[in-house]
Amino acid sequence: MNAAEAPSILHDGFVLLGFALVFVLLFRRLGLGATLGYLLAGAVVGPQVLQMVSDGEQKLGFAEIGITLLLFLVGLELDPARLWRMKRDIVGLGLLQVTACGLALAAAIWAFAGFSPAASLALGLPLALSSTAQVLPMLQSSGRLRTRFGERAFSILLFQDLSIIPLITIITALSRNPADAGGPPGWLLVIYTALAITGLVAAGRFLIRPLFRLIGNLGEREMFVVAALFTVMASAAVMELVGLSAALGAFIAGVMLADSPYRHELEADVEPFRSLLLGLFFLSVGMKLDLSAIAQNPLFVVSVALGVIAIKAAVMFIIARLFGVPWRGALALGLLLSQGGEFGFVLFAQAQHALLIAPEAASLFGAVVTLSMSTTPFLMTITRRFRAEPVKAAETREGPRSDGASALIVGFGRFGQAAAQVLQASGISVTLIDTDVETIDVAGTFGAKVYFGDGTRIDMLRQAGAAEAEMILFCIDGDQIDTAMLAAVHETFPRAALYVRAFDRRVVVSLRDAPAALVVRETFESAIVMARAALDQAGLSNEAINRAEDLFRTRDRQRLERQIETGEMRSGGDQIMGGPEPQMAGGEPG
Repeated sequence: MNAAEAPSILHDGFVLLGFALVFVLLFRRLGLGATLGYLLAGAVVGPQVLQMVSDGEQKLGFAEIGITLLLFLVGLELDPARLWRMKRDIVGLGLLQVTACGLALAAAIWAFAGFSPAASLALGLPLALSSTAQVLPMLQSSGRLRTRFGERAFSILLFQDLSIIPLITIITALSRNPADAGGPPGWLLVIYTALAITGLVAAGRFLIRPLFRLIGNLGEREMFVVAALFTVMASAAVMELVGLSAALGAFIAGVMLADSPYRHELEADVEPFRSLLLGLFFLSVGMKLDLSAIAQNPLFVVSVALGVIAIKAAVMFIIARLFGVPWRGALALGLLLSQGGEFGFVLFAQAQHALLIAPEAASLFGAVVTLSMSTTPFLMTITRRFRAEPVKAAETREGPRSDGASALIVGFGRFGQAAAQVLQASGISVTLIDTDVETIDVAGTFGAKVYFGDGTRIDMLRQAGAAEAEMILFCIDGDQIDTAMLAAVHETFPRAALYVRAFDRRVVVSLRDAPAALVVRETFESAIVMARAALDQAGLSNEAINRAEDLFRTRDRQRLERQIETGEMRSGGDQIMGGPEPQMAGGEPG
């Protein structure tokens, strides 16, 4: 880089980030998602409108690293236990949705738009994918991400994210580009793929994991960032070297670290780079959109966008019904996933490189994806009344309402009951929420008013008066709470302090970044009470018992701090009490 280029780069960065900031904040405020904001910002500052930034092609090449990092994070999400639990939805619903929607859209494009069969397939398959970046925040803000409906939607989105690799392979196989045609034969490509994946998995187990363990033991926090980016780039480079997709390499890197103790640390380290580069990717796509071609064919863009929404919603409705989803839930699932997705832009660019579609077609269908994404929030709002499940007569219970209480307690099991009685004994008014009808009925026989509702949902908490409450106590099982949910609650109700019951120290470590005033292990204090009683029976003095408790609490806190810092559950093993301290022998200090 010479001195003449530096001001241009700084100028472009300043303009792009400034416009992105304004448009993304505006679109977030309107509930339309960040992706649309980035696309519109890129179109406005690009060479066809304000002409403030040029050379979108060069920036797109750099920004594609964001797609690589996104696939790495997708791989990290593939925790084996979670995948096994959702295997039916992922393989069944996800595979059927991508295949059926892709083929239906390809057939419609071939029949009505006049494209060749290969081009129709290269356009229809990408349109089958939905926007993970738009749908997941919508599920999270509505409190439905952890519900059965949310898990089904997440399973389909996860399969869609995984299908990007085979879809790229299909488009490459259809390629008319001589450069692609000159590549290795298919059977050799399969061997290359198998060898590369085997090598990456072996490297992950015997090189990468020991490297992260070394960094964790050294306590070099910033080196985790370097090692994480090195892992992604090295895996992508290996795949690219043998003529395969760099995105596949990043995905394999994520999978091989998905069940490692460093998963959450890696997610936290990579996420800022992924967000920034993915934003730059969408800015570059916006800059490259052929606005003149779109302006000349507005009816085509609108009609195709409406067709995409209608076909995807109808096909998804039928598939969901075949899987036993009630018609209201099937309708909601179809509408929620009816838009095009951000991976469509990646695949359209791939199809353009393969000479399957012209640049004008890539711009037109990019506009189709953008328009379809903008309709989803409105469709969900308009159809809310039709999608709402009626309450069954046998399950009729009064939902939570705002009683002006100072505290909300979510979960009225043994833990929640004890916490509620202590607060009420101190004169603090409490609103109680639970989803167990039997618990609500039993509590009623003792004079306790417990409202029916899912207290992890934002709308339910708002209805219960969380906006006015001073504290919210989550007394449900610890594995039902995660950092993302607590962050959403804190952002929506910043006045309320959040207290969380955790099942064990693993849950405490997983919630290390959560905006909670206190995360308490449910059996921690009761175990100490029992141990104190046992020491008293053994004849130790009260001073010795207090000293033993203080020593245990100190060591446990230090061990927990090291586990939180490193993300490694084996950290701090030297703090585990292996036997009595010498000075406590005989119950007296030495």
